[in-house]
Amino acid sequence: MNKIPFFLRLFNAVYFRLVRGTQFFPKFLSYKGVKLGERIWWGDFKTISIDFSRPSLVEIGSDVRINTGFTLMTHDASNMVLRKLFNDFVCSSGKVKIGNNVYFGRWCTVLKGVEIGDNCIIGYGSIVTKSIPANSVAIGRPAKVICTIEEYYKKRKEQSVQEALDYAASIQERFNRKPHIYEFYEEFPLFMQGDELDDRLPIKEQLKESYPYYKEHNKPIFNGFDDFLMKAGL
Repeated sequence: MNKIPFFLRLFNAVYFRLVRGTQFFPKFLSYKGVKLGERIWWGDFKTISIDFSRPSLVEIGSDVRINTGFTLMTHDASNMVLRKLFNDFVCSSGKVKIGNNVYFGRWCTVLKGVEIGDNCIIGYGSIVTKSIPANSVAIGRPAKVICTIEEYYKKRKEQSVQEALDYAASIQERFNRKPHIYEFYEEFPLFMQGDELDDRLPIKEQLKESYPYYKEHNKPIFNGFDDFLMKAGL
C-alpha cells in the first residue's frame, strides 16, 4: 500500500472540512489548482459549493460576485444509473469558465461545460446549463439570455428614478418623518453633483475605481436633496 497518497488524501479531506464555510476557502481552492482572478466577492461560504474534483476545469475571472447559495459543477454522478443498467462506467466532466465582471444572484447553479463571458448578470435562482455570451443578462431554469447588458443598463437607469422616489415616500409613510440623506447611500447620484461629497454618504466607497469618471460626468436629474424629496411628494 502506498502510504503517501493515502495520507495526502487524508490531509486534504481534513483540511477541506476545516476551511469550508470560512474565509480560507478561496485559498484552499487556489491551493487545489482552481484558477481564481482578483477581487472576487464571496457570499456566505457555508452555502457555496465549488466542485474541485477536477480543479484544472475551473476558471473564475476578476471582479466576480459569487453570491450565497452558489454551486459550480464540473462533473455529475449520473453514470451510476448507466453502470447499474449497462454494466459500464461512462465518465462525465466539462470545463467551467466564468469571465470578468460577472454578477450572480443568490442560489445560482452553473453546470459542467459552461462558459460565461465578461460583463454578465445571472439572475436569482438560475441554473446555467449552456454558455452565456459576454455582455448579457440571463435568468431562469435553465438560464436564458433576456437582454444585453446595455439594454439592461438603460432600463435600470429609467426604473431607478421612480424606485428612489417610492423609497423616500415609504420612509415618510412608515416612520412618519422626512427621510435623512444618509438613508440614500445608493440613490445619491440622482440629487448630488459629481464633484459634491457628503460625510454622511459613502460616495467614494460605492463608486470605487469609477469615482474619477463619476466626479467629472455625473449630472443629477434633481436639483439637490430637497428637490428630490419635493418630487417624492414630501
